[in-house]
Amino acid sequence: MKNNRSGCPLTSALDIVGDKWSLIIVRDLFMGKKTFTEFLNSPEKIATNILASRLDFLKNHGLIDVTRKANDKKTKIYYLTDKGIDMYPTLYEMMFWSRRNLDKTFNDIGENWFLDVEGIPSTTVIKDSQVNYVKIREEIFSEQTS
Repeated sequence: MKNNRSGCPLTSALDIVGDKWSLIIVRDLFMGKKTFTEFLNSPEKIATNILASRLDFLKNHGLIDVTRKANDKKTKIYYLTDKGIDMYPTLYEMMFWSRRNLDKTFNDIGENWFLDVEGIPSTTVIKDSQVNYVKIREEIFSEQTS
């Protein structure tokens, strides 16, 4: 996909994931959310029109894709592509940057995540999270064939 703003690699990435909502959707997918309604129930309270727009945008840029439930063709199931899974190191580093640099109390999910990964090398956490998501995606695909 051609970038019209500049040849800067950072600008090119920000053109796709530089808004708040795109990364939250990617985060939610890593956390196991799959449907429009599940995304709407995130604590950040994204508006329906913005969510629909961001899901389409991420799909058009190859970070996510969509299928339908085998037993309910109305319900769309969203999942990360390999390109989307490759965003996890960025999310990981941003979360730790927040912990190091923001004087903020995080919600229980965030605090528990920090506790769960404490003392584990970042490369291990990142790889394990990516592998675990591939398993989630495989379950989505297997549900389509059963």
